[in-house]
Amino acid sequence: MCDKRLCACAKKQKASVVPVFMTEDDEKVKALENAYTEYEKIDSASLLKKHLSRAIFDKLKIRATNNGSTLMDVIQSGLKNPDSHVGLYAADQQSYDIFAELFDPVIEEYHGNFTPQDVHPELDWGSSEELGDLDPDGKYVISTRIRCARSIDGYTLNPTMTMNDYQELENKVQMALKSLEGELKGTFYTLMAMDKETQQQLIDDHFLFKEGDRFLEAANSNRFWPSGRGIFFNDAKTFLVWCNEEDHLRLISMEKGGNLSSVHARLVKAVTEVGQKLKFSRHRRLGYLTFCPTNLGTTIRASVHAKLPKLSADYPRFEEIASMYNLQIRGTEGEHTESKGGVYDISNKRRLGLTEREVVLEMRNGVLELIKQEKQLEEREA
Repeated sequence: MCDKRLCACAKKQKASVVPVFMTEDDEKVKALENAYTEYEKIDSASLLKKHLSRAIFDKLKIRATNNGSTLMDVIQSGLKNPDSHVGLYAADQQSYDIFAELFDPVIEEYHGNFTPQDVHPELDWGSSEELGDLDPDGKYVISTRIRCARSIDGYTLNPTMTMNDYQELENKVQMALKSLEGELKGTFYTLMAMDKETQQQLIDDHFLFKEGDRFLEAANSNRFWPSGRGIFFNDAKTFLVWCNEEDHLRLISMEKGGNLSSVHARLVKAVTEVGQKLKFSRHRRLGYLTFCPTNLGTTIRASVHAKLPKLSADYPRFEEIASMYNLQIRGTEGEHTESKGGVYDISNKRRLGLTEREVVLEMRNGVLELIKQEKQLEEREA
């Protein structure tokens, strides 16, 4: 039996992806050179800035994928947004191989030392029953949510998708979701046919995504909006699917309160059934492929909206405990937002190099510790 992380089994080995090479006098290469020369002068704490050295740039600037994606497609968001934390996206599935000299060190640093020799484990959801309820008394956890992302084989990623790609993929997703039964049965709504009032209400209810932020816009992720975009949700609005937002698919299980077992079981059932109808893109080493390298591997983001007023009043301590469990704290409106009413979104940070079971357990154990600390502070003041 080989180690599932450190040894790539024979069945997982595939032929190396071969880049297409451009010449130094190609206009795309010249544009890249000019952009990078300006970028060198800019201060930035991004992982892109840290790992895109002149030597790496010179090596990668003449490469392209078979779909025609260049280094510019990968780094354009980071070039335009020096305040990015990461600063690069995959323009298509091949980008992770063709531009590996840049992606690999960024992935290693972000995902907790997942090295170029490591191999992501096989799919393992574990048992929903072992997760339990994070907050049986309903005092701290407002809602619980687990989502995962999937890309569909046969389609490139956002920056290189055509209008036809978006529309065709939306139709395929809609047909796959129509066949869901029982608790998962629901309705698909295309954004092209949705009025603005309904859109805004769904956004306010945290069900519907908005057009991408400036980071995604700069990555060329918002083209042809809203064509090809859609949302599916079941009657109870506890299972949602986002179509062609940042990734081809975002599958989401959510409900009020802290019943992590229930949320997990619903997601596992949904992903399994949808996966029988649509073939997901999976890398021999990096697991399920996504547009942003922070979402690779399991692609799972397990989170709670929780109110921990006493602990969060000492924010450095709040962050210290969260980091011990590899958790991320942010506002309830999503990335790059602040807390509202003292409610925080708390989620796992690591997704790559762990099984699905390990990812969710990491979030569970961290949230339980945060609640424990909040209770201790309450007792001291009582």
